[in-house]
Amino acid sequence: MNSAPSAVLEDGHRELVDAFESFIRRELVPLAAELPETSDQPPADLRAYVRKRSAALGFYAGDYPEELGGAGMPFTAVVLLHHAAGRSGCPLAPYALAGSDGPSPLLRHGTPEQIEQYLIPLVRGESARCLALTEPHAGSDAFRLTTTAVRTPDGWVLNGRKTFVSNADRADIALVVAATDLGAGAGPSAGATAFVVPMDQPGLRIGQRYEGMSGEPLFELVLDGVSVRTDAVIGGEDGIGVATAFAIDSLSRGRLVVAATCDGVAEYALRLGLEYARQREAFGARIGSYQHIQEHLVSTRAEVEAAKLLTLACARLVDEGTEAPENAALAKLTSSETAVRAVDRALQVHGATGWVRGHPLEYLYRYVRMMTIIEGTSEVQKVIIAQAMGLS
Repeated sequence: MNSAPSAVLEDGHRELVDAFESFIRRELVPLAAELPETSDQPPADLRAYVRKRSAALGFYAGDYPEELGGAGMPFTAVVLLHHAAGRSGCPLAPYALAGSDGPSPLLRHGTPEQIEQYLIPLVRGESARCLALTEPHAGSDAFRLTTTAVRTPDGWVLNGRKTFVSNADRADIALVVAATDLGAGAGPSAGATAFVVPMDQPGLRIGQRYEGMSGEPLFELVLDGVSVRTDAVIGGEDGIGVATAFAIDSLSRGRLVVAATCDGVAEYALRLGLEYARQREAFGARIGSYQHIQEHLVSTRAEVEAAKLLTLACARLVDEGTEAPENAALAKLTSSETAVRAVDRALQVHGATGWVRGHPLEYLYRYVRMMTIIEGTSEVQKVIIAQAMGLS
């Protein structure tokens, strides 16, 4: 029996998590063992296989309704699966759950035709997408848009550039956010509208490729006179100008998924540190007996358990109908910062052994650093929390 305090919030979904962890051990770990040691990112065809296999088993996009190909899971269960993927240490496990290439909450607002054509294949793992939101001169201020969509008799024409786009090289569709209110006095985010654009649409091309610290490629998308039909607007006519509201509505869940992933990664790093401290000897004793090493590991244990409790409590509130943005911001801020410290401490416990290329901690050290940036930087989370506290 798990005696950790967070087990109080985990036990209701223990059977599901056990089944997912069994899937990782039986199928994904053997596949991951065949990957080249020098490669940080699995090949695209292997990712696609993992996505489809997980969907067939009911794990991928599990929170989507059964009629869309999901499993109708409560959000707390989804959060626990992401946590389990992070703590497994298996590089293929994250791809078994819906991420930045999977179904988007934006498409929940789609018309029945858009849901049938785009959302259902994404939920089933049969297709992939990318989100084209960030622009070269706007980072955290994501809705400061210069990409425009101008209405024509047949639909819309999109022009602009998007940057730091994940999955653009293997996506079937792009969700493009553009400004549609170009009237006098319109602000930089006025009329933000989301469009579904097939990646082979004339005028849409991949520009510059960026290589991330952890090997994950990011891309620039160039939209040069991209013509789309009227029905490309997510939500139809009612979706014009409301993409900002759509996105904010989905941010809380996205941030809690990131928080859960961070909790899992931190727990995995702690496990690596503990195993090494128990077996490594220096100066005639196991290094775990020295107080400096204990300080690293005990501090991490306390912070990880606190972060898990916060994430799971916020997820349960979502299931109960409370999706307060400040709750998700608190969890994402706490868990991402905790994960960075946990990996750093575990690497310090390992010393040069953990620093060497090919060791799990060497990769985690590069991977975890992005967690305080994606889905809103730590500074943005603090602004959200400060506003909720009435400070601005």
